[in-house]
Amino acid sequence: MPDAASEFATWPWWAIAAPSLLAGALLAWWAWRRQARLAAELREAREALRRLESLLDQWRWQSDAQGHLTRIQAPHGHPQTPGEPGGALWERLRPEDSATMRARLEAGEALHDLAVSFAPAPGTPPRRALLRAAPRSDARGGFSGHDGLLRELPEFVATPAEAGNANGDAADAEQASFSYTVSHDLRAPIRVVEGFTKILKEDYGRVLDRIGNDHLDRVLGAAARMNSMIDALLALSRLTSQPLVRQPVNLSQLAGYVAEDLRRQTPGREVALHVEPGLQVSGDPTLLRLVLENLLGNAWKYTGKCRAPEVWLQRHPQRADTYTVRDNGAGFDMRFADRLFGVFQRLHSASDFQGTGIGLATVRRIVRRHGGEVWAEAEVDRGAAFHFTLPPG
Repeated sequence: MPDAASEFATWPWWAIAAPSLLAGALLAWWAWRRQARLAAELREAREALRRLESLLDQWRWQSDAQGHLTRIQAPHGHPQTPGEPGGALWERLRPEDSATMRARLEAGEALHDLAVSFAPAPGTPPRRALLRAAPRSDARGGFSGHDGLLRELPEFVATPAEAGNANGDAADAEQASFSYTVSHDLRAPIRVVEGFTKILKEDYGRVLDRIGNDHLDRVLGAAARMNSMIDALLALSRLTSQPLVRQPVNLSQLAGYVAEDLRRQTPGREVALHVEPGLQVSGDPTLLRLVLENLLGNAWKYTGKCRAPEVWLQRHPQRADTYTVRDNGAGFDMRFADRLFGVFQRLHSASDFQGTGIGLATVRRIVRRHGGEVWAEAEVDRGAAFHFTLPPG
């Protein structure tokens, strides 16, 4: 009887090599699948980075260890194409203190919001901008240059230093500082939150359940509301610097224009509006229309749950220079009346009545600029009345 060794020696070569071949094939298949998965993840990461970069409204640049510009890229969708890189960064961007900038760049230090002037493209006028830079390291850990961002300043927003030097007015400098901070520094984190949330929803929304997608929609909705609040805050801040143009103004006529806009915005609603004719005052027509838009708009909104909503604009019976907007809507508790005219102060939840919480603060600022005052009276579920004084026309 042949032993096992002699029997094994008679097997064909492919039977002997089959286990090794199978193991090798499985190993090759596993490596191929892993490589394909890593390649797909890399493509997704690159695509996510590309989409995120498209949300940036800033120029991107790089420099070498000597501070020479090696790369510059315009924001996504920018109408102008930058010139070729090259040359010393402090010469291309012309900062207010080029010696300090040069020393900090060559020392490998970070730069934060350094005021510079640069031309977006050859032959274009220079623009004011803020420069940020972070040092970059090579494979050995040595300093190899900077990566940075360049953010153009809108023409209507001056830096605090520019505003103060222009006219020496501290109020103007404070206004410019506030507008710049609100319009740029507050919006930047919102853009990041909004951008990443959109990417998350586009890439992974299909694998999330309804509750997960609802959470993402809530984040996007909150970002949109925050942007609306920033817009309202900027509009409120500009009321202080906007010049006041006094002329005869017919409040009754302005109220008619505002009512037409409100009816177009809410075509399904029937609101009885009673406007006393011939309400003539002296003031800025643009700003006074804004007063009526806020007061009548609030009355329109807070009568939304009434069966027969009514809104009035009339002269105060005891005071010739006082005018009243009242309604038969939700009203409010007079114990909290002192909060009404504050910024972002609300006496009703946003789920019941939408709004930014800045309209009445706008009304007070405009009325006070005209030398008047505004106050309110109300009862819960029995309507509200807003009284404001203006000089006669």
